[in-house]
Amino acid sequence: MAKKSIIARQVKREAMVAKYAEKRAALKAAGDYAALDLLPKNASPVRLKNRCQLTGRPRGYMRYFGVSRVIFRDMALNGKIPGVTKASW
Repeated sequence: MAKKSIIARQVKREAMVAKYAEKRAALKAAGDYAALDLLPKNASPVRLKNRCQLTGRPRGYMRYFGVSRVIFRDMALNGKIPGVTKASW
């Protein structure tokens, strides 16, 4: 599990990106890059990192499910993800 401070920082960034999304889009459409540069750095969506929703793990993230490969495997084996079965042949 990731440190609580890292997860909190990610949540803070996500909130800031959502807050400034409309303003950023308007400034980009107008081509006003000087005003765009004055916005907070964490308002840029590029600074977001894909992290597991349950543990905060940054690596092995499965975008379709929103969790890391470790959590995905546990959930799939416990039958918590509908339609996913372990392959055997």
